[in-house]
Amino acid sequence: MLAVGPGVPVGEPPVGPDRATLRLALVVGGLLLAVLLGFGLGRLNPPPSTASGAAPAAGGHTHPPGTGVHSHGGAAVDQGTAADAAGLSVSAAGYTLTPSTVEFPVGRAGELRFQIRDERRRAVTRFAVVHDKPMHLIVVRRDLTGYQHLHPTMAADGTWSVPLTLTQPGVWRAYADFTAVADDGGQTAVTLGTDLTAPGGYAPRPLPAPATTGTVDGFTVGYEGTPKAGESTPLRFRVRAGDAAAPLERYLGAYGHLVALREGDLGYLHVHPETGRDGDTVTFQLTVPGPGRYRMFLDFQVAGVVHTAGFTVTVP
Repeated sequence: MLAVGPGVPVGEPPVGPDRATLRLALVVGGLLLAVLLGFGLGRLNPPPSTASGAAPAAGGHTHPPGTGVHSHGGAAVDQGTAADAAGLSVSAAGYTLTPSTVEFPVGRAGELRFQIRDERRRAVTRFAVVHDKPMHLIVVRRDLTGYQHLHPTMAADGTWSVPLTLTQPGVWRAYADFTAVADDGGQTAVTLGTDLTAPGGYAPRPLPAPATTGTVDGFTVGYEGTPKAGESTPLRFRVRAGDAAAPLERYLGAYGHLVALREGDLGYLHVHPETGRDGDTVTFQLTVPGPGRYRMFLDFQVAGVVHTAGFTVTVP
């Protein structure tokens, strides 16, 4: 047997790996270990969007899904302002409006019956009295004509009912404006909306032109103030009978009640009245969520009779 070098037989493989193979194995092993360690640290410290399910915001913190407009040091984060207008859905805040019927004959008296149900489908029977009533029902046609402000009565089982006449064919919107009282005594103010129908040909009417004065039932009604998108604006109304101030009486706890509706989606705006008067002026605070055309309805009472004045306002 020939020998190559001392103690190594010719034709037999050398015992153990050579030095080049050993160095290559050490390099590959080190790279593999680094990759595994990096993956493990990443799993222990995920980015904010993965850990919370919310998109990261400026400043390194997160917002829960659905967060509305708010500011960070003056920079607004706009995720939509639709929620600023109420009455766009039959369900909100855990409560659902369930009418027994939604179709009414044109020009004939009917009865609207409905319940407010909670998350467990139970009829709600406890409501707070707000503006002298536990339930305010606003009904208007989709072209913002035929406005009615009604006050249903509730049966022991939580069913509300009120006489209702839809004077013209078309689709109408009904808003239930209330404050529900939960089992624990907590109160939630909610406005829910549903569509009603009056069969027949629907011929929508254009909105009246914007104006700050108008007449109704012999009274002249005007207001001062310019609504601005996203700002609370005081609107000061005056009602006159001839040359003198009309002898206004309290209606629903104040000297007037104002409802504002947005053209298009018919969003319902909450308008807050001041209970007192400054001379012959009745003041309301109105906040509109964005540009567009709005229809305002002012209810006021004189000699026990409620009158309603309508105004169109355009917000640029």
